[in-house]
Amino acid sequence: MKSVYVPLLRRRREGVTDYRARRKAITSQRPLLVVRISNKNAIVQFIRPTVKGDIVLSSSHSKELGKAGWHGSSKSIPACYLLGLIAGKKAVASGVKEAVAYNGVIPFIRGARVAALLKGVADAGVEIPVGEEALPDEKRIAGKPIADYAAKLAAEDKEAYSRSFGKLLKAGFKPQDYPAEFEKVKAAITGAGK
Repeated sequence: MKSVYVPLLRRRREGVTDYRARRKAITSQRPLLVVRISNKNAIVQFIRPTVKGDIVLSSSHSKELGKAGWHGSSKSIPACYLLGLIAGKKAVASGVKEAVAYNGVIPFIRGARVAALLKGVADAGVEIPVGEEALPDEKRIAGKPIADYAAKLAAEDKEAYSRSFGKLLKAGFKPQDYPAEFEKVKAAITGAGK
């Protein structure tokens, strides 16, 4: 009896590449904006796919936020927006005017970190096809819900507060200061404070 088993491609089996989404993005003939969010950091690359391999046009890592004065989490929604601003400015400087978002097998969730990053890139001047309804609102981008939750938790349960925000507190950053820190770093990135 003849077998009808068709093996999946290795990168699909490993959960790394969604070939349907990649083909759709590549056929747009625009550079790809690749977003990867790990347990600690976020990484953004603008790439141009070729037959011999992808060419990286511009790259940014969330560790660059520290150089801009950011003390909060490096993978939160405010951090992703700020990283998007940095990545967008670098991409514009390297000649990228438009791009198509490609986040691999990671699902795109409205108002989440990838959406915040796309908004940051778009605000930096790179044209990206994404609907306004998919992007987070300004309060969420500035970290107001995080600050409100931290203030509520600090007032109600000190142990849960220190457990949830222990790493930030050890670094000397109070989560209630997210909106002020966000505005300060955003002004430093965009040059509005000069």
